[in-house]
Amino acid sequence: QLSVMTNAGISIHDSIKEVANSTEDKRLKFIFQTIDEELNQGSSLTNSIENFKEELGDVTLAMIRLGESTGNMADALAKLASILQEVWDNQQKFKKAIRYPITVICAIIIAFVILMILVVPQFREIFEQLNAELPLPTKILLNIEYVMTNYGFYILGALAFIGYLLRKYYLESEEFQDKVDKYLLKVYLIGKIIFYSNMSRFNLIFTELVRAGLPIADALDTAVITVSNKDIKKKLSGVKILVGRGVSLTEAFRDTNLYENMLIQMISAGEQSGSLDDMTGKVTDYYRMKFNDIIDNISNYIEPILLVFIAGMVLLLALGIFLPMWDLSKAVKN
Repeated sequence: QLSVMTNAGISIHDSIKEVANSTEDKRLKFIFQTIDEELNQGSSLTNSIENFKEELGDVTLAMIRLGESTGNMADALAKLASILQEVWDNQQKFKKAIRYPITVICAIIIAFVILMILVVPQFREIFEQLNAELPLPTKILLNIEYVMTNYGFYILGALAFIGYLLRKYYLESEEFQDKVDKYLLKVYLIGKIIFYSNMSRFNLIFTELVRAGLPIADALDTAVITVSNKDIKKKLSGVKILVGRGVSLTEAFRDTNLYENMLIQMISAGEQSGSLDDMTGKVTDYYRMKFNDIIDNISNYIEPILLVFIAGMVLLLALGIFLPMWDLSKAVKN
């Protein structure tokens, strides 16, 4: 809204006042009303927004600061809107892509639980009347049914409590965060999604900030803050340190081991030719393409795992129930 209004020639002050009046979000309304009041008192827009840095983000603050320093707030807001829109679109793509597999997994688990609680106990009575040695699959099935029936709620409660403790420990311990985030990068499919989404976001924001005229060191600072994975963030944080010591941006990026050789060569060409933003833009396009490819085909990646899971469950149920019945039919014939 701010971008559209300022590009239409409306002053930033009037635009903020209009957003404050029109938005339905209570927190956002309070933020823009406060900013409007501070602007009326003579405060700069950058200083006013800095008080809400946690809600609005470092990228917003950096672009507003840049817009004020260059005197071209409309262009800065247009770039900011483009950045935030792409980040939001990627988040929505990911949520939409995982909705189907999560729904299927939940349906399978619910079906399995219903079978364990309602169906298997009926067969338990039959098997006990046989008074015969049961095959291994049947023993496993009956043990699962016994545990779920008698201790199911305790297990769920214990898992929920452990999950709560792990989440609390994760939020409080940076060392644990580092270990978890490093491990997640090695997990099948999840690791690639995390890696490409973080690298795409970092390079997008870095490119747009450099293109807008922000110094490389400041652009690196702001872009790194938007990286959510601690392991990737730690490696990218070292880039500014190396650049500050006089190391070229190309070598600093190479030292992270996050970029493929092809991408390093592109960054090097951009740095030498003075078209760094164009080359990092191409790097952004590459990571965006890799991220979109995984998201668009996530069902194809997950389906083999789901098939194995379903096949294992069906096989256990079939062997567990029908093997004893088969033995019973043979005994009757004999």
